[in-house]
Amino acid sequence: MTTTSQVLQGDCAEVLQSFPDQSVDLIVTSPPYADRRKNTYGGIAPEKYVEWFLPRSAEFLRVLKPSGSFILNIKEKAENGERHTYVLELILALRQQGWLWTEEYIWHKRNCYPGKWPNRFRDAWERCLHFTKERKFTMNQEAVMVPMGDWAGSRLKSLSKNDVVRYDSQVGSGFGKNIANWLERPMAYPTNVLHLATECGNKNHSAAFPQNLPEWFIKLLSNPGDTVLDPFVGSGTTLKAAHELGRNGIGIDLSAEYCDMAREAAGKQLALMEEPAIYGQKP
Repeated sequence: MTTTSQVLQGDCAEVLQSFPDQSVDLIVTSPPYADRRKNTYGGIAPEKYVEWFLPRSAEFLRVLKPSGSFILNIKEKAENGERHTYVLELILALRQQGWLWTEEYIWHKRNCYPGKWPNRFRDAWERCLHFTKERKFTMNQEAVMVPMGDWAGSRLKSLSKNDVVRYDSQVGSGFGKNIANWLERPMAYPTNVLHLATECGNKNHSAAFPQNLPEWFIKLLSNPGDTVLDPFVGSGTTLKAAHELGRNGIGIDLSAEYCDMAREAAGKQLALMEEPAIYGQKP
């Protein structure tokens, strides 16, 4: 299958105005966090973050297909001894804008090095918020199944009588299980906690995420030949993952340097374009 990648320089709030309605299948992105990446993006104060984000998410909502999903990788900062609430405020504002907050995945940075402050320890996780336009959307759960692993070999080979029928929890929680259902199954569905290391191949971007993070969501929430958008494309990790998985990719970024990185990451020699030329334009 032949796929295409395109990188556009500019503010996504403006660039996306040229895109047709319902022209994108999946959005996976990590925008600049509040008061971060000031040298590149100017920095957005936590108190202004929702106001800054909403015009951009309005364009995301317009260009996304009804069957599509929007994955937002973000984490609130600590300020003056407490966590800021701008991410929580953004979630509520996006719901008011028309988005459905379908799920929250946690990216556990399994190799995060230790550290402490007077009132907290080092962050070892980030949010991956899942928003949709409709309650029914593209979701390929089988594409992200994981091997049963050693648990199957040890736990399943000696089942008790309680394991072969669904029974009430012995701690009185009201939940039961039927472990026998997992017999002969080599694969299982994952949880909503993604245990991924923070290493990435690109050392020239201050906040690049590992390729297997967008990869996981692209497998789960899109099909081969679909179009994946990263409106804050950075070093191009999402585009590289999309290209390798047989999806079309669109990346947008304010920085000319990052646009060049993204083109290289996608494996394409793409000329700098001011208007979308691959996926169609509004008439």
